[in-house]
Amino acid sequence: MADVTYYVAMPFAQDDGGAPIAGAAEECQSPATALRRAELLSRLPGNIGAVAFSRSGDPMLGEFSDARLLQKFGRVPDDLGEL
Repeated sequence: MADVTYYVAMPFAQDDGGAPIAGAAEECQSPATALRRAELLSRLPGNIGAVAFSRSGDPMLGEFSDARLLQKFGRVPDDLGEL
């Protein structure tokens, strides 16, 4: 199977100690949709921000490249690799 690219919007909230925690990722149909959805998610009560990203790979093999950040909204950590 050929590589497929997934576009995703994911919100962030804070735990009781103030540390950022990732919310449920939402698959989107296009990069523009992921950007719009992430911006909306960043403004919802309880969220401190959101990111839009893409990931490409072969779902049949379960092999994917690292996520590519499209844009951050709100107070999202600079280093997302630690989450």
